[in-house]
Amino acid sequence: MQKFRNLMLGAVVASGVALGPAVSSAQDIVDIAAGNDSFTTLVAAVQAAGLVDTLKGDGPFTVFAPTDEAFAALPAGTLDSLLLPENKAQLVSILTYHVVPGAVMSADIANKQTSATTVEGSMVKINALQGGVKVAGANVVTADIVAENGVIHVIDKVMLP
Repeated sequence: MQKFRNLMLGAVVASGVALGPAVSSAQDIVDIAAGNDSFTTLVAAVQAAGLVDTLKGDGPFTVFAPTDEAFAALPAGTLDSLLLPENKAQLVSILTYHVVPGAVMSADIANKQTSATTVEGSMVKINALQGGVKVAGANVVTADIVAENGVIHVIDKVMLP
């Protein structure tokens, strides 16, 4: 948790996008998420989907990480249903829709409108015009949390493929 706080203190956040230099971490994406109280639901979902080893892999990956509040905003019963073993394929699809191969930093997309192919296989629209960044309709609220195997951008909504 302290390491995550140090990462956050090292980033300058304006309009939802970190504008300062990226801060490197000796932790992987899963370790960073597991060490932050805002990602307990995401970590539980990644575990239920069997994606821990993948997201601990070499990467690099860009993960658009929904907060616990984002998961809580899903319609009642949705998350509980997704976490059932019989819905694992759907959960994997949703979670891999939040991952893009490669490490995409906020500076790479600043003042651009573009799209990227997710690990799930769909395209997501990324809009970094007019201050702030939106990915498939979700707002990036904190950007450029650098892990040893990629980067995390915190979002305020669970994106659905």
